[in-house]
Amino acid sequence: MHGKSINVNMIVSAAEELKAGQRVFLSGTVYTARDAAHLRLLRMLDNGEKLPFSLDGAVIYYAGPTPTKPDGTIGSFGPTTSSRMDAFSPRLLDNGLKAMIGKGNRSPEVVEAIQRNKALYFCAGGGFGALISNSIISVEEIAFPELGCESIKKLVVKDFPLIVAIDSRGNSVFNR
Repeated sequence: MHGKSINVNMIVSAAEELKAGQRVFLSGTVYTARDAAHLRLLRMLDNGEKLPFSLDGAVIYYAGPTPTKPDGTIGSFGPTTSSRMDAFSPRLLDNGLKAMIGKGNRSPEVVEAIQRNKALYFCAGGGFGALISNSIISVEEIAFPELGCESIKKLVVKDFPLIVAIDSRGNSVFNR
């Protein structure tokens, strides 16, 4: 295993030392949300409502799982294209979100928000959903069950393999 092991609880302090292109293995609590859930989160912020989880230091994984097999914790759980969340991400980052996990490049507005908030953007291996699911220890649906696979889920992960795609200084693996 080559890469830095990081606990989600330490992501705030680790953010400034991690560099674009660095491999990491993330452990701790991560939340899933895709575009439909992001839209609802922003509406909740607009209405002054309490969110289903605290954004302070949180990590969101842009993913929706396939159905769970009888002997498993979760089905295949690969990343969703992150640019679909670009319209929502700066506001969530400005409200405490510390890291995002997905695939693909991000807009200049998201990169600016990452820098402004000393946050991170990780990429998970697209096409490796079955392998990634092996890092997921538990899954609990916590909000918007009517969205099906796009509901918000609380995951506990162990040694989730990621690449720092955009670091807290705005350096990006997509600009190399």
